[in-house]
Amino acid sequence: MKISYNWLKQFIKTDWTSEQTSELLTDLGLEVEVVEKYQSVKGGLEGVVVGHVLTCEKHPDADRLKVTTLDIGLENPIQVVCGASNVAAGQKVPVATIGTVLYDKEGGEFTIKKGKIRGQESHGMICAEDELGLGTGHDGIMVLDEKLIPGTPASEVFKIANDEVFEIGLTPNRADAMSHFGTARDLRAGMLQRGVNVELITPSVSNFRVDMRTLKIDVSVEEPTLAPRYCGVTISGITVEDSPAWLKDRLKAIGLTPKNNIVDVTNYVLHELGQPLHAFDAAKINGKVIVKTLPEGTKFTTLDDLERTLHKEDLMICDEKGPLCIAGVFGGKKSGVSEGTTSIFLESAYFDAVSVRKTAKRHQLNTDASFRFERGIDPTITEYALKRAALLIQEVAGGKITSDVIEVYPKKVEDFSVFLNFSHVSKIIGQEIPKDTIKKILVSLDIKVNSVSDSGLGLTIPAYRVDVQREIDVIEEILRVYGYNNIDFSKKFNATVANSPRTEDYKVQNLIASQLNSQGFHEMMANSLTTAAYAKLSADLKEEHNVTMLNPLSSDLSTMRQSLLFSGLEAISYNINRRNSDLKLFEFGKTYHKYLNGYEEHKHLSLLISGNRNKESWTNPQKTTDFFLLKGYVTGILNRLGIDKISNVPSKSDVFSEGTAKVYNNEVLVEIGVVKKSILKHFGIKQEVYYADFNWDLVLKIITGKIKYTDIPKYPEVRRDLALLIDQSTTYESIYTLAKQTEKGLLKDVNLFDVYEGKNLPAGKKSYALSFTIQDNTKTLTDNQIDKIMSKLQQTFETELGASLR
Repeated sequence: MKISYNWLKQFIKTDWTSEQTSELLTDLGLEVEVVEKYQSVKGGLEGVVVGHVLTCEKHPDADRLKVTTLDIGLENPIQVVCGASNVAAGQKVPVATIGTVLYDKEGGEFTIKKGKIRGQESHGMICAEDELGLGTGHDGIMVLDEKLIPGTPASEVFKIANDEVFEIGLTPNRADAMSHFGTARDLRAGMLQRGVNVELITPSVSNFRVDMRTLKIDVSVEEPTLAPRYCGVTISGITVEDSPAWLKDRLKAIGLTPKNNIVDVTNYVLHELGQPLHAFDAAKINGKVIVKTLPEGTKFTTLDDLERTLHKEDLMICDEKGPLCIAGVFGGKKSGVSEGTTSIFLESAYFDAVSVRKTAKRHQLNTDASFRFERGIDPTITEYALKRAALLIQEVAGGKITSDVIEVYPKKVEDFSVFLNFSHVSKIIGQEIPKDTIKKILVSLDIKVNSVSDSGLGLTIPAYRVDVQREIDVIEEILRVYGYNNIDFSKKFNATVANSPRTEDYKVQNLIASQLNSQGFHEMMANSLTTAAYAKLSADLKEEHNVTMLNPLSSDLSTMRQSLLFSGLEAISYNINRRNSDLKLFEFGKTYHKYLNGYEEHKHLSLLISGNRNKESWTNPQKTTDFFLLKGYVTGILNRLGIDKISNVPSKSDVFSEGTAKVYNNEVLVEIGVVKKSILKHFGIKQEVYYADFNWDLVLKIITGKIKYTDIPKYPEVRRDLALLIDQSTTYESIYTLAKQTEKGLLKDVNLFDVYEGKNLPAGKKSYALSFTIQDNTKTLTDNQIDKIMSKLQQTFETELGASLR
């Protein structure tokens, strides 16, 4: 937000420098990011003076040049060579002296230097209006009033406006400060707290009066909840033309481009008081003005010449034939003010903030008006701003007020009531502030003190302070005006040590993150907001389970994610498109779901790998990642957390072309698999992607139990190997499960260390080489016991799986 210092000083008379003012505004929470100088003419005509042409003679060596002598207020005249056809002795002209910097239309600068032109010295330049930035004419030099005194600075002659502009980084909650008046109101409170007694000056509208009642336009508000207050008035006999210089300069200083005197006045009042206004060509209004919504799909052409399709909830300003304007957002092309407009209907209204924001987002329109309506404007100044604008229009465009102020205000917007407890103020701020000081600060902020007691104050908060509705908000207001820098630091050092269990979520996360980092993974943090369209990519996700934002920033950020997969694929696609295709990523994040009984969120850990396992090197042959590599990483995580007693079942997830799930007590702990090519195609990914999804809530639940300790066995373990010839369809998992069921007591581990498929084996067969670890914690095993166990295992494999020894 840009604030003109000259404009601000119309509300507060102060001799403070811009540095002092910007420092106070920043202390008050209106952070001044930069202070820029503004001049109505770039360079401010510095170095340009009035010159008197004493002589003007033809150049001896050039037919089109003239040699002049000029009095510019110095002891001796100067000589200037000029090519303008209209230069003549006796004229008063603008002269750019040596060292003056002038600017062209594109903003490029050039410096006037002493030189020779065809052998004749030239000590300056007599200027045309376009060379000074005062117009576009270049037919000849400017001829000034002959009464001017030579040497007078041109900046005084042309009344160059100089200003300083504050660029304020306004936070969204400070709707009350979105104008020069609002900023001045805050500045006054800060100055009073610092002992500077200033008065807040408001523009007078006492001269507003109806000249004649010849053009009344009735107003009907059919949606009073969306338009709680609506005012209008007609002005006839106006002349639409360029605005006067003072008005143009005000708007240019804050970065606005002047249009015409009517539009400029509405913009002026918008930035002066914070009240958006709109002017309709009264001749284009058919019948009365109707504030209502229109049927879904209605077409409407806005001022930017775009045809827009209206939503059924868009509030519109209409007449009896159709829409005129999108309320609080953007005007219509057909009803706008043009050069031929002679009468206008001037609108000032208070629209519902949520309604305006939704409409602006739907149509991707961000205007100065919608910016203010969305955040909440002052409902008490609607009529005042209308009268202020009407008087300014009469001043710059002529005309007469031709109707009474039409107002529709069925239910007054009430102020807020808050009770402030003194003890809470001291507790929150950490320092006791005198009660008189608190009351003085509150009064300076237009907060009324209705009752005073030993315990606190009964307050009434003005309706325009939409961000101050609770006691804590009032305390924040007191603190920012009192000054954060005025709060003393305690010399006492307090420290606490919290007893945090080792299974605290953040500790476990750090443990696993460190492990994954050491294995070459990079942690990612994706946005929890995503597009609703992702729910269509997998049958696992249901559109009815989407948690949709009420006021989305865009359609791509309108829904809370139901899965971490798609944000991970976005990251993979982004990296691949930048020639970084060997990826190992992980993310701790939440998913969000809407059910009939309410909303739920779940914590997950996702792993994604794609591309090659390692960087290309002459010592390491290239090998792509695969399902078993990811499964190994998953197993490593589970082992690190001490989670065992897990069974493997086929994954039922729709995002995998192949996958497996690890189950703990009939709950899916983690799913691992190859992402479907149809999903990858949506993200433009052509290489395989492997994905693992941990139910992190279940992980934390499992590891939270008590730790059980056992002694290290005193007796040795024994390993025996078997080479089994089995069917191609037999899995290692089935062998592992069968072995554990056959020998539950002494069999400690089963390991597959070789797989052979190829020649010399019967068709449909494969060979597994397995090791079996056997141990008794109470005694040393004998060969006879070991042989019995191995024989039992072999017999079970032969009976259940049809296996045979190789």
